[in-house]
Amino acid sequence: MTYLDELADRIRGGLPVGTSVPDGADRLFVLYAVILRAKGSDVTASDVHDAWSAWMQEKDPHHEALRPYDDLAPSVQAEDAPFLEAIKAAAQRA
Repeated sequence: MTYLDELADRIRGGLPVGTSVPDGADRLFVLYAVILRAKGSDVTASDVHDAWSAWMQEKDPHHEALRPYDDLAPSVQAEDAPFLEAIKAAAQRA
């Protein structure tokens, strides 16, 4: 297990109970670990969405949410919130 895997596990473990995690999301959480390392507690919802977009373009390049964060409906933007909070919490423990 690498340092990025450890951070990815910490982020995943910090998600609120009931948060929907996509199937096969191990690589997504590694991308979240990279943004944690790059931005620490300064990570934004837009950063989280960009990481998700990089992951999703390989899984489903036609997904309707593959657009800049600011172009998303507020209800779609809200889906990034639990991941943002988990990344920020993990950054404070890093």
